[in-house]
Amino acid sequence: MPPDNCEEKATDFKIDEHGQKWRRMGNICWFTNLDIEKRHEEMTLCRHYAPEEYPTYDDYDAIDVKKTNDISSDYFGVMGVPITFMQYYCPEQFDLLGEFNHGQDNEFDLAVPSVNGKVMFKRIAIRRKR
Repeated sequence: MPPDNCEEKATDFKIDEHGQKWRRMGNICWFTNLDIEKRHEEMTLCRHYAPEEYPTYDDYDAIDVKKTNDISSDYFGVMGVPITFMQYYCPEQFDLLGEFNHGQDNEFDLAVPSVNGKVMFKRIAIRRKR
């Protein structure tokens, strides 16, 4: 519930019939490690690995995957995938290795996600299990 002094916007704010204020927050997700059924649903992987379609990072031996749907069905090395991957993460199918962000934030920040000198968006580092 937003505070009383919250600016009212027609697109993401309303007051219900009881006077309760509601605000839509946009792209917010809640991730859990609770053992729910969805956590064990494996992704169907349809793309095949082709080196020319998956560039490698400048400072880390991993490929950049631009969209979660583009995760290769036949590549088993380290991949940098978009953060949206987390909604499909299945621990039986993938290992979470860390992140590609600044390369120095913590022990799990593996490298800067750059390809040919161009810094990419933050990525999650994963590896297929089988």
